[in-house]
Amino acid sequence: MDHKNPGIAAVLSFLFTGLGQIYNGQIAKGIVFVILGIVFLATVIVLIGFILYPLFWIYNIYDAYSTAKKINSGAVRPD
Repeated sequence: MDHKNPGIAAVLSFLFTGLGQIYNGQIAKGIVFVILGIVFLATVIVLIGFILYPLFWIYNIYDAYSTAKKINSGAVRPD
């Protein structure tokens, strides 16, 4: 089993949405997060993105961190 560092996963997701998921081995989920991040960022133009993007960004970081911890404990297997 690969050991995943939750801190690295969180930092990667902090830098760009979806990178932490890809680091965790969840490639499809990471790609979906990248696409959603771009869509939510684009919605900043119509103001709704000022709410949606930060919420999604925070969830993205939390998901990468918690998934890495679950992978390390054996509760979740990377894709």
